[in-house]
Parts: sequence; structure tokens; C-alpha cells
Amino acid sequence: MKIAIIEDELLAVNYLKDLLDKQSVVPVTETVILRSKKQAIDFFENHSADLIFMDIHLGDGMSLEIFEQVELFIPIIFITAFDEYAIRVFRHFTIDYLLKPFEENDLHQALQKFISIRSNFDPEPVLRSISTLRQAGNPGKMNHFMVREGNKLKTIDEHNTAYFFASGKYLFITTMDNQTYIYDDTIKDIIHKLNPELFFKINRKFIINKNAIVEIIKHSSQKVELKLSPAPEINSDVFISKRQITECLSWMKS
Repeated sequence: MKIAIIEDELLAVNYLKDLLDKQSVVPVTETVILRSKKQAIDFFENHSADLIFMDIHLGDGMSLEIFEQVELFIPIIFITAFDEYAIRVFRHFTIDYLLKPFEENDLHQALQKFISIRSNFDPEPVLRSISTLRQAGNPGKMNHFMVREGNKLKTIDEHNTAYFFASGKYLFITTMDNQTYIYDDTIKDIIHKLNPELFFKINRKFIINKNAIVEIIKHSSQKVELKLSPAPEINSDVFISKRQITECLSWMKS
């Protein structure tokens, strides 16, 4: 049985693949990893799979847009961190969904459901539901972020996220209770997935939560410093980029 995983978070990809390799509910002969909407479209133009695990939001757009480019008559199990949207998908789709962070047993239940429906799987209601969901508009921005804590995965709520900061090749999340984790994304891409009322990219290193700001120090019209809580362990002096000062100050007042 060939499985395709459409997911842009490498941590989530590896976690799901490890669980699939260990499970015995369905025999897996091949697992194809597709990290973007474009990769998925390119793959399914010439290939197929028996089952798809698909994240709803990808770095280059919504995965539902894949259906505009290729015909997929394949059972799909959605994986998502968007609670509200996952419920909407669950109500419309006849397959299943996995809400991040999911456990091994959740995967087994979804695979059991796949086994029970695959012999009489009808793609038409699913495709109509996809069209309905896409026309409903943008389901919103990311409000949970998956990170690794030891051997487990956990999610951090957006309101508990003080800021994202880039250091070297890595992006980190620091929480309001001063815990820091590596996050599998880039500062350039993650900003487009965040709630703009709550987060702002103040410079090329920092995206901050409005509620993490404790003091604004205006050294001059072109030099504005922010004091954050918790204070960053590195890059402790945090300044707004000159080009962003006016927009950032307006965002903080709104």
C-alpha cells in the first residue's frame, strides 16, 4: 500500500512516518513525502497513492487548492492544528482527520476507518465538499505551533507564544513562561501564517506577540527599542527595523 504525506512541517512528517512504520493496521510498502502544494501537484500529475495524509495549510498555500490542478480520487485523512477548521472538515468529509498533536492510537483509529470505507469509497461527495469548503473562504491563521519536547510532540497556543526569533539556520519559539523550542519553519514564511492582530515582524530576526511588549524606548525617530517579557537570552537588545517603525507603532496602538 502506497501512502502520500502532504505536510510542510518536517517534525510532523517524521513523527507521522515513524508511527506509520510501526503500526500493523495496514501494510505500507511505500511512503511519499510532499512538502508543498507545488510538490503535490507535480507528483499527482503522473503518480497516485492508496491513501493521502494531508495538512490543510502548507507553506505555499492551502492544500485544498491542489484539487484545482489535479484530480484526486483517493481517500484523504487530514492532519491539522486548526481546531475549528478541523471540525468543519470532519463534518463535511467522509474520511477522517487527525488534530495535532495526535497520538498513536488516534492514527490507528483513522486507519481502521479507512479500511472500513475503502471498498466502497465514493470520491464525488468528497470533491463536492472540498469545493464547498474552498468557497467558504480562508479558515484563519495558525493558532497552534507543534514543537518537540524530548521524545514527544506538543503544541503551543498562539497566546502563549511570546515571540519567534531566528538565530543561525534555526527558528525558535519562546513562550510566555520562558520556554524556548526549535520550530521547523523560517521567519520569512511563518509570518504569513500568523494572526496579524497578535504578531508583527519587527525586524529580520524577530516576530513578536503584542502581549510580550513591556516597554517601548524611543531613542530617536529612527531608533525604537522594545523590551520584551521574557527577555531574549540572545539578541537581548531588540530594535524595530527603521522601515517598520511607523507601521509597527500603529499596530501596537490598534
